[in-house]
Amino acid sequence: MNAIADSAKLGKNVSVWNFTYIGKDTEIGDNTKIGSLVHIDYGVKIGKNCLIEGGVYIPPLTVIEDGVFVGPCTVFTNDRNPPNPDRNAWRGVTVKEGVTIGANCTILAGVTIGKNARIGQHSNVLRDVPEGEVWFGNPAAKRKSR
Repeated sequence: MNAIADSAKLGKNVSVWNFTYIGKDTEIGDNTKIGSLVHIDYGVKIGKNCLIEGGVYIPPLTVIEDGVFVGPCTVFTNDRNPPNPDRNAWRGVTVKEGVTIGANCTILAGVTIGKNARIGQHSNVLRDVPEGEVWFGNPAAKRKSR
């Protein structure tokens, strides 16, 4: 059983697996697959041809562009100093086209991950990742360029 808000916009051939929540005013592009137990909060934008694996948390203000892979149990954040009831202080994460994010990563609020970058599993991404770089670790750091 899924909970999909009436105002959510799902493109053609979007696949949503069991026990997933999709909040109001969220947009998901064509041919995107959303795994089980995923929580996508309100106002999120996810592009075409993405794969969001199970157990992922995506808060408001997150933008995921086309062709992105997000590994299982990854968490995006939108508040650098929780708990902060001032929603004007929240910052979204932006994931550019073609990015791969491994399993069990945490992405800090306000971070941008550049086009075709790779994030290794179990990484904590605390700052922007430039286009085409490979980052991993805790905290994540550049390991090589592609």
